[in-house]
Amino acid sequence: MSRLKEIREQKNLTQEELAESSGISVRTIQRIEAGTQPKGHTLRVLAKALDTKESEFQNITTEPETPEITEEQISINYSLIKIINLSSIPCILLPPLNILLPLILMFRLNQKNHLTKQIISVQILWTVLAPITFMLGIFFKPGPALTLIIMILIVLSNVFIILQNAAEIDRNKRLRYKLNFNMI
Repeated sequence: MSRLKEIREQKNLTQEELAESSGISVRTIQRIEAGTQPKGHTLRVLAKALDTKESEFQNITTEPETPEITEEQISINYSLIKIINLSSIPCILLPPLNILLPLILMFRLNQKNHLTKQIISVQILWTVLAPITFMLGIFFKPGPALTLIIMILIVLSNVFIILQNAAEIDRNKRLRYKLNFNMI
């Protein structure tokens, strides 16, 4: 129901009575009630005839608007996103593959959304930071035993990030570890 019709019926007026009191044709009132937005002179005259403000007619339809669903929201399949996330684990020891495999799966499974882009961005960042951390660890010459521990901790940190994100996808349909930007 249009806002004009709603106000007119509250005032117990017919279209003909409103047309007579406002000087606007019945046909114009019918068009406005059908969804045409009144402007300028017509808007002012109708507001005056109905003893209401012009702003009352700004939103002509009172039907509830359905929220717009984007194509990205429709295509999100959280099971597939979890698989894409977990696909990095077998390739952790071969750093370029821990990016490449999820990237290939993203395109093959048609899951090009913000979550998969974040998953791959986190893997890219980890792949860049892991060798830097390792080199810094070696720079301080801790010894062979400590170097091995540093390598294990670097790998386990990535496993931890991947598993935490998988758990968060299951529980809350979002990522626990994500960046404020996408690298892809």
